[in-house]
Amino acid sequence: MSARQSKTSKTLVMAATFIALAALTGCHKKASGVDPNALGPAPAAPAAPPTATITADPLAIDLGQSVVLNWRSQNATSISIEGIGDVNLNGTQTVSPSGSTNFHLIAKGDGGTTDANVRVTVRVPVAPTAPASGPAADMGSEAAFHQNVQDIFFDYDSYDLRPDASTSVTQAATYLAAHPAIKVVIGGYCDDRGSAEYNLALGENRANAAKSALVAAGVNASRLRVISYGKEKQFCTEEDESCWQQNRRAQFSLDR
Repeated sequence: MSARQSKTSKTLVMAATFIALAALTGCHKKASGVDPNALGPAPAAPAAPPTATITADPLAIDLGQSVVLNWRSQNATSISIEGIGDVNLNGTQTVSPSGSTNFHLIAKGDGGTTDANVRVTVRVPVAPTAPASGPAADMGSEAAFHQNVQDIFFDYDSYDLRPDASTSVTQAATYLAAHPAIKVVIGGYCDDRGSAEYNLALGENRANAAKSALVAAGVNASRLRVISYGKEKQFCTEEDESCWQQNRRAQFSLDR
């Protein structure tokens, strides 16, 4: 190789080396074109949300007794309890609610707001109910009426009061005197023997006989109304004396 060729070869090698170094330098500068220090410090992590709990001991009390509230919190900057106000972040307090109460705790912090609840039941004694008075009380109950004002029974083809009716009349008059608002319907009934017309008259006589007995015992006649059903409404339908006896009666009902 001549000296001229050797010099040319060295020149080419140096040029290639220079180009390669320039390419590497350009790539490096492109990858690190942004200065990390120019971005500033990394953002701070978000604040943790607050947590809170509240309990009551005991959960149920009688009126006038006390209960102890106990609350705990984390990541909170302020705590308030409705009905009490602002309180320490953790604490206890004795309260005496006058009625069943829901204690609502609100915790606030840099990370937000949360709440907690506890309910205390207050047992309030029930005042005894005063005995009823007025017209409704004077009426009494229908069961009490039928227990004290009992039906009167008659012999066959008769409207005369039997000796066993005296006790029933006395008991009925006593009950009606104690309940002056009660008015009474007296229904006359017969068994199914005889004509309908005859039995209507007999039923009316039986109802009137019962009415007269009550009036004689002190019940005002204006409180008593009579009606005859004759043999139209039978209490028993068997054809024997035991059944007929049930149908021969004066029946007392509340006059609504």
